[in-house]
Amino acid sequence: MPSSTGKLEINVTSEINGYPIAGADIRISYTGIPDSILEETTTDSSGQTEVLELDAPPVEYSLDVTSDQQPYSEYTILASAPGFETVSIAGAEILGGVTAIQNIRMRPSDSADSREERFVIPAHTLYGNYPPKIPEDEIKPVNETGEIVLSRVVVPEYIVVHNGSPRDSTAQNYYVKYKDYIKNVASSEIYATWPANTIRANVLAIMSFTLNRVYTEWYRNQGFDFTITSSTAFDHKWIPERNIYDTISVIVDELFADYLSRPNVRQPILTQYCDGRQVQCPNWMTQWGSKSLGDQGYSPIEILRYYYGDNMYINTAEAISGIPSSWPGYNLEIGSTGAKVRQLQEQLNVIAGAYPALPTLNADGIYGPATAEAVRQFQGVFGLPQTGITDYSTWYKISEIYVGVSRIAELT
Repeated sequence: MPSSTGKLEINVTSEINGYPIAGADIRISYTGIPDSILEETTTDSSGQTEVLELDAPPVEYSLDVTSDQQPYSEYTILASAPGFETVSIAGAEILGGVTAIQNIRMRPSDSADSREERFVIPAHTLYGNYPPKIPEDEIKPVNETGEIVLSRVVVPEYIVVHNGSPRDSTAQNYYVKYKDYIKNVASSEIYATWPANTIRANVLAIMSFTLNRVYTEWYRNQGFDFTITSSTAFDHKWIPERNIYDTISVIVDELFADYLSRPNVRQPILTQYCDGRQVQCPNWMTQWGSKSLGDQGYSPIEILRYYYGDNMYINTAEAISGIPSSWPGYNLEIGSTGAKVRQLQEQLNVIAGAYPALPTLNADGIYGPATAEAVRQFQGVFGLPQTGITDYSTWYKISEIYVGVSRIAELT
């Protein structure tokens, strides 16, 4: 079977202020053969590399439930820049036919002999061996003692991920942006080559599960200081510094405020699943099964109802934390005017201060060709479809980057 190629794009930013790092030196080698450099490139003013083509196994390996071949190739990425600690990531996973996105955050170095931060990405959950999920009730009891503090479902800006099982006190806690967490988990637990509606169904299940942990304060009510763990026996696989994929990233940006609910139940449903190949789980979704249904043309809600029953619904959170202002409820495009357009223009100007490739605008509240072009260029830098129209995904991506570079968001 002929091999294929996958693509890789690397984004490098400063851990301190979120600004892009221009002129970072990037070297790529096969994991296990670090001395033979395959590609060497540098980042542009937006902290990005060109899109690189790299060898990958045949796409069929990630589409065939019976294949026991590793469906991705593994590369080591070394990033260095003056004034920053070098970062090495071994095991970046390149799948055929999709673009892998490797985000690298570099820590400023206060000495001439900078250390090297090293990360090793373990096997994908569908390929490696991981403990299966320990079953739990999908709806948590709500005590009248005031243990549950949230009266409505809110998408958090950050969650705290405990990188180990709950009682492993040596495991580190990470502050992770909610959307980044979901993209990481989905990239770790399904293959980005799968049908878009299969990806949507799995992303919805991951988000609903995560928001149940947030809403019920599941771990904090047990005395822990985190939101969720990276143990597959308890939660989902999350891997520090792993690469994500374009097909998954776009879908998370589109759906990130959604979750799954049942009638007359206020909390998001703890939607559990298993792979359906190494592990079977009656009454739960199986990932390989969801792939088969996606191949047959099932919609996301049809896939979810096939496994979880007909009384499962897609709901949208009432609030999104950490944003200056919510989406107006309609697309902003050429001809739009008003306060929301002016706010958008002002936010784009702040972002352009950190990303010099983006143009600055006259913040006049009129969405003309210059604003459309600035939005189109922003979409190109941040991996969104380049339409020049400020839709739901684009509005919240602009909000997120604005908050990141202006640091108005306090970590709560």
